[in-house]
Amino acid sequence: MMNLSQYFPITDPTLTFLVVLLIILSAPIIMGKLRIPHIIGMVLAGVLIGKYGLNILERDASFELFGKVGLYYIMFLAALEMDMEGLRKNIPRMTVFGLLSFLIPFILTYFTSIWLLHYSHEASFLLGALMASNTLIAYPIVGRYGLQRKPSVTLSVGGSMLALLLALTCLAALVAAHKSGGGIAFWVWFFTKFTIFTVVLLLAIPRLTRWFLRSYSDAVMQFIFVMCMLFMSAAFSEAVGLEGIVGAFLAGLIMNRYIPHVSPLMNRLEFTGNAIFIPYFLIGVGMLINLRLLFQGGGIIWVVLAMVFFGTVGKALAAYAASFLFRMPLSSGHMMFGLTSAHAAGAIAIVMVGMQTETALGQYLIGDDVLNGVIIMILFTCIISTLVTEAAAQQIIIRDKDMASEDDAQTDDERMLIPVKYPQYAPELINLAILMRNQKLNRGLVAINVVYDDTNMRQNQELGIQLLEQITQQAAATDVRMQTQVRIAANIANGIKHAFKEFRASEILIGLHGAAGGGSPARFWGQFHQSLFNGLNRQIIMARLRQPLNTIRRIQVAVPSKAQFEPGFYRWLERLARLAGNLDCRILFHGRSDTLAFVNEYMRNRHPSVRAEYHAMPHWNELPRLASTIADDHLFVVVTARKGTVSYKTAMDRLPDELIRFFSGTNMMIIFPDQFGDAMDEMTFAQPQHTEKDSIYGTLRKWIRKVLKI
Repeated sequence: MMNLSQYFPITDPTLTFLVVLLIILSAPIIMGKLRIPHIIGMVLAGVLIGKYGLNILERDASFELFGKVGLYYIMFLAALEMDMEGLRKNIPRMTVFGLLSFLIPFILTYFTSIWLLHYSHEASFLLGALMASNTLIAYPIVGRYGLQRKPSVTLSVGGSMLALLLALTCLAALVAAHKSGGGIAFWVWFFTKFTIFTVVLLLAIPRLTRWFLRSYSDAVMQFIFVMCMLFMSAAFSEAVGLEGIVGAFLAGLIMNRYIPHVSPLMNRLEFTGNAIFIPYFLIGVGMLINLRLLFQGGGIIWVVLAMVFFGTVGKALAAYAASFLFRMPLSSGHMMFGLTSAHAAGAIAIVMVGMQTETALGQYLIGDDVLNGVIIMILFTCIISTLVTEAAAQQIIIRDKDMASEDDAQTDDERMLIPVKYPQYAPELINLAILMRNQKLNRGLVAINVVYDDTNMRQNQELGIQLLEQITQQAAATDVRMQTQVRIAANIANGIKHAFKEFRASEILIGLHGAAGGGSPARFWGQFHQSLFNGLNRQIIMARLRQPLNTIRRIQVAVPSKAQFEPGFYRWLERLARLAGNLDCRILFHGRSDTLAFVNEYMRNRHPSVRAEYHAMPHWNELPRLASTIADDHLFVVVTARKGTVSYKTAMDRLPDELIRFFSGTNMMIIFPDQFGDAMDEMTFAQPQHTEKDSIYGTLRKWIRKVLKI
């Protein structure tokens, strides 16, 4: 018979990568049939194909490389998807949970190792630090359920990093105790290096990121730049004596606000990590596990039982004590326990250091039995972590569905219509729509290109089709459906209005290109904008963006008095709140105190994590005063009104002139909210169909200014 063992383990790089891809493809399918979390399938597949299983693959350098990248990716994405405002508000609670998550498992494991396993104080100290740390191996489950910004998840991620940092500090102290000269000088130098490391990253990464994202819009270059920042931080972290995952996590925190959660760049980062790097890491962890040792008797069973039981109990006590202390639901406690109970590469790194550290008697701190016990413990804690996290995620989903939400699909008619014409402006309009849309409704966008019915119609049609294909690919990169159409019309405004009705759109998002270079107020609105907002009573947003949205640092909103009485008040407020939340930037509202009270109440109740501020602006005539407060990386939003509405005022007639004179170089958005009633298609005495761009009062005012040279 043919001896198949001679062909294994596979060493050919092509076949090795093929086997890994087959595992990544088949593990979710098989685990889904068995109702078991996919992560466990990856780890078990690694056990099966490794040298302690069927010996199909050898754990070569590729698993070392991709495994380390996968671990960095887990920490980087965890920081990138965190609710930074929630993190800032929860620093005290995160610190308390991090200390509990470190101290309780550390103390339990330390005394268990001395009393039950009869290890030395140094080995027990090492195992205590090992079990006090944890790896967010179940974090992809949280991402799959869309719970990254839940308070329990934020506390778990922050607490995990604090516990890991304390564990690595204990490891450094233990190693320093066995080195000559490792005393006060060692700790002074260590904390000096750590301080320099943190300050350099905090100063360098934001400046580099803003410059690069403003200068280069190519998708591949942006992705590679982010990867460079990730691995630069990880390498810098290792250079100062910390694990690279600390640098990866810190890089994610710093870049959090520059990579919106719903942006194409974020989608590419998540896709690459979840498709290749993270599965590679999980398979590599499984290949280290030797289940045969459990059936060979000896002390390893007691080592595994002691570490799994007391380490897991310690993490559970910390999670449930924190949830009780912070008055959080029991399901949040389950989530905190599930995320913080797994051990992986961090535990392997700590135990490997212990195996290389000699005691005063010339022996190593720990032996092979502890290494094998730790590896098997990793398998059990990964299983416990993924099962608990999966169950907790489902409980939180069910729990939150019982709560009333303004995003109910039955009451929200959100359907954005985006007219596009210029290739240089269209991508930013699509990004703006993606950042303002309601993800929970998961409704697609509608983009149209309207061309004149003239001799160049066919040529313009082809250009329109190419443009719509381009933005469809852009939307697909964020998993947003895009419906497109090229329309032929004798009048652009009428073409947009007819499309608005055909697609049953809720609002229009359009570029404000006519104001790009200044000019007279008569030309401010462009060729057809004024006809558009006079002919439709639904919300119209006009945007002029001079830089990428993810580099916007602040949003400033001018709100007219009595805006709260308009039917579209909460629609535009909801759009701006989502935009500020996704960009993780401050939003400042300027207006009358009574109007700001309504804005404040809505933001407090519906978007408490958004950093909102409120500044009094008693009269609309003070609008030019805001120009001095708006920087190049701010977005200035003007909420205006149509004539004849409750929030309209004659000072708004000067809006084009004031925006050109005082705000010519700013990123700008002008919003015409929903108004009462529908636009009339027929001409009547009360509502003529044609509206002049300039009133006689405006013409007279310009003539007086010209004469008086104002």
